[in-house]
Amino acid sequence: MVVISHGLGSDRISFEYLAKHLASYGFAVAVPEHPGSNAQQIQDLVTGRARDVSEPAEFVNRPLDIKDLLDYLTTLATTDPAYRGLDLQRVGVIGQSFGGYTALTLAGAGINFAQLDKDCQLENDTWNLSLLLQCRARGLERKQYNFSDPRVKAAIAVNPIVSSILGETNLSKIQIPVMVIAGSADTVAPALLEQIQPFTWLTSPHKYLVLMNNGTHFSTIEQSPQSVFQPPAAVIGPEPALARRYLNGLSLSFMETYLNNQSKFRPYLESSYAQTISRDSLGLFILRSLTPEQLQQLLSSSSPLSMPRLSTPTPEPQPVPARR
Repeated sequence: MVVISHGLGSDRISFEYLAKHLASYGFAVAVPEHPGSNAQQIQDLVTGRARDVSEPAEFVNRPLDIKDLLDYLTTLATTDPAYRGLDLQRVGVIGQSFGGYTALTLAGAGINFAQLDKDCQLENDTWNLSLLLQCRARGLERKQYNFSDPRVKAAIAVNPIVSSILGETNLSKIQIPVMVIAGSADTVAPALLEQIQPFTWLTSPHKYLVLMNNGTHFSTIEQSPQSVFQPPAAVIGPEPALARRYLNGLSLSFMETYLNNQSKFRPYLESSYAQTISRDSLGLFILRSLTPEQLQQLLSSSSPLSMPRLSTPTPEPQPVPARR
């Protein structure tokens, strides 16, 4: 089972293409909609029926949405013959932006109020737009929130917003396989602050950092007819169809490897393979680690995701595995 969590202002249609791709390979895929942070919420804000882009409670409701969904499907699997084949003890979660936060909380990271209090003192002086949303979580009741779910065995976070709300202390608690995907041209959740540096805080032995050079916050989102916000082409970035193909392939290979223990998919998670399919317009890099020196190189580089000195030689391409 794979669950896909959309981002703020999106809906369940935004990743329908990914759900269909995974389902075509035999995965059961659930695509819930988060009512407090979906396209309807933004429409209500624009028309004056909502006061805020999202209530602080949404940081709690989103992971609970997924847990409730899994509980409901577990009940169906025991009572409805049509659902009896579901394996709900091996669940993968894929989330984008706010959904990336959702995926990583289910993977084992809790809300870090101490980090929020520290970072949100500067929220009006930062160019990190995602911090404005993260700081809204300070309005929550101050208690320890534990959203970790033992049924979740793998997580993919696309453009996640996590630097302050989860922080180093809590991200380091995640021990399941994790893939973090970033775009160099993301102006909403800047890659260096929200994905690259947080990747170095992860301690899971199975962690991946995927960098899309020229990718934006909207590269992998399929526009929904329900959305009132239709970003222009310049904001979406180059070749969104290619970005979605990248996400299809990465998600399939990652979930086959870590949910189904299919070792034949592991080569498609290697940096060498990423280079064989990478295109100049939307470069693709996969890293398994970043040393302090490499991180400092990125921090000081004028074009941090061009990654010229972190790449590896290009091997011969490998065939894509046949669909089951």
